Amino acid sequence: QAQLVESGGGSVQAGGSLRLSCAASKFSYVTFDQYAMGWFLQVSGKEREAVAGITAADTTESIDSVKGRFTISRDNAKNTVYLQMNSLKPEDTAMYYCAAGWRLPSWYLLRPQEYSDWGQGTQVTVSS
Repeated sequence: QAQLVESGGGSVQAGGSLRLSCAASKFSYVTFDQYAMGWFLQVSGKEREAVAGITAADTTESIDSVKGRFTISRDNAKNTVYLQMNSLKPEDTAMYYCAAGWRLPSWYLLRPQEYSDWGQGTQVTVSS
């Protein structure tokens, strides 16, 4: 089972930016570049929701509320996926998780149940 470690969260004022990173390691038999990667958020008391995902072929999907503000990308040489978050809003406040799913197609990217491995999360807090 892959190990995923998120970093880059923190507190920022509305309109600010953060870049989240997710470093992946300890894959068994397969390599990072064969995995689709996703970012999800969870607010206390609510279900985990998709934010954005990227396939092994670099196809991306994201939810409408972050389009034009958030960008997902990956660096296979570093086994790392990123979420660049710009123009942050208070409603973006949540715990953010990254996840890995082996060879997921693009139509599964925003479905958390399709991912097999999850990180521990990093908190993002946006103040008004």
